[in-house]
Amino acid sequence: MDATDDRLSGRVTGLEYSAIRQMFERAGTLEARGRDLAHLEIGEPDFGTPEHIVEAAFEAARAGATDYTSTAGIRELREAIADRPGKSEDFDPGAEIAVTTGGMEALYAALQAVVDPGEEVVVPTPTWPNYLTQIRLAGGKPVEVPLPAAEGFDLAPDRVIEAIGDETAAVVFSSPSNPTGRVFAPADVRAVLEAAAVHECFVVADEVYDSLVYGDRPAGIPGYTDHEEYLLTVNSCSKRYAMTGWRLGWLAGPADVIEATSKIRSVVTASPSSVSQHAALAALTGPQDRAAEMAVAFEQRRDYVVDRLADVPAVSAPPPEGAMYAFVDVSALPGTSEAIAGRLLEEYGVVTAPGGGFGAAGEGYLRVSFANSLDRIEVGLDRFEQMVRDEL
Repeated sequence: MDATDDRLSGRVTGLEYSAIRQMFERAGTLEARGRDLAHLEIGEPDFGTPEHIVEAAFEAARAGATDYTSTAGIRELREAIADRPGKSEDFDPGAEIAVTTGGMEALYAALQAVVDPGEEVVVPTPTWPNYLTQIRLAGGKPVEVPLPAAEGFDLAPDRVIEAIGDETAAVVFSSPSNPTGRVFAPADVRAVLEAAAVHECFVVADEVYDSLVYGDRPAGIPGYTDHEEYLLTVNSCSKRYAMTGWRLGWLAGPADVIEATSKIRSVVTASPSSVSQHAALAALTGPQDRAAEMAVAFEQRRDYVVDRLADVPAVSAPPPEGAMYAFVDVSALPGTSEAIAGRLLEEYGVVTAPGGGFGAAGEGYLRVSFANSLDRIEVGLDRFEQMVRDEL
């Protein structure tokens, strides 16, 4: 342990930036030197926030809505969340919903509230790296459950249920999945939710991509359980309304857990941004046409990515059923996923996220985001195809 380690807590000395963030930062260094890069690594919609939402925030700020709010968020917004478009659950806005500083804070607070040091948290993988890191920050032990690649990374409830035991505090997953784009079958989701309830452990359901499902749209994760007392749902305005920078999300679940998370958040952020809350209120209660247009655009991009990848030799990807990612099998190329992503960035100017950063089950894959514009996606896939052909 060097002198720097001596100055820091053990809680942080083992932490690393996620593979996504590492690639983003590497790209920024290259761009500062003048490199032209195609960004296919970040799950950030390239659209601007709809104008009526921006205008509502402006008007709220001008009217003086710039003070602290309740830690749980303004009542009008919690009511709008409870009654939002496409909801699949029924929560009391007075006691069972807390507005948070993005979905990340909702996830952080949920895990801090229900996970004791040493307890296990089951995570089907490949998965968003922040789940694993936040579990460790809560003192928990991530238990990765590799999903079968041969089945397109479907949920495999038997594997997940087998991993749930007496030391399990929670199960964490999203549907649609980040990074695979898989929408899990309702029967499989229900089986996991019911098994968790039997073991009296929580399911933390990440629903931030619930508006991006292609084809027949199933009910969200909360629609498949009769045991709401063990269900916590995380959501945000980031993906549906192109509001990543507004940092506005929410957590919904049993009143006692929501109260506990508010205690945690009261000493971390005090309350979410007051202006962002008014923006979110306009997003949820105002016109939904721009959100619908963005969802259509994402589906068109998904279709383009699927068609293009089908023409690239030696690689494959399960067709994304939701979210904004394709999880591409590049195991035919030499090296680890990190090495492949590094060559693709440095030599061909395409930024992706190495699959190994999404858990051991993701090794040999790259996550390709289609959150960028069609013309930049085309540039990125042209360069990707060239690399594959060069290396075969």
